[in-house]
Amino acid sequence: MSYDPPPPSYPYRPPDSSPSYDTYPWQPQQPQPGPPEPAGRRPQRHAALGHHSDLRVLRSAYRWQRRVATLTALGYFVLFLILSAFAPSFMTSTVTDGLPTGLLLALVQVPVTWLAIALYEQTARRRVDPLADRIRRQAELDARREGTR
Repeated sequence: MSYDPPPPSYPYRPPDSSPSYDTYPWQPQQPQPGPPEPAGRRPQRHAALGHHSDLRVLRSAYRWQRRVATLTALGYFVLFLILSAFAPSFMTSTVTDGLPTGLLLALVQVPVTWLAIALYEQTARRRVDPLADRIRRQAELDARREGTR
């Protein structure tokens, strides 16, 4: 049984190049280049959507959005828990007649949660949604271009 190396991926091989054979035969073969494009078609100006850097930018914007909202709500709650555990005299002191500081801080948790939701929506409108809309429009254009071929 003989082992035949795959054909080169390009028609011209430099004279001093090493032989072409698989280093890792268990990995799938690289796709062979297809026939050249007909003369009447325009080449694509941009990469396909899966290779586009906008998806990376969208993921990082969405990640930042989640972190801000989560750290706002959970950060305040963790602060409340730490004060409850390590500063009981502060939490039991009264702010006004009969209202302890701990109860006031617990009641402030609801507006802080609303603030986290508002921050989430604001960053979505300002950073994430425009990127997602641009990627969606580009995908629709790519689909129309592929449909006309």
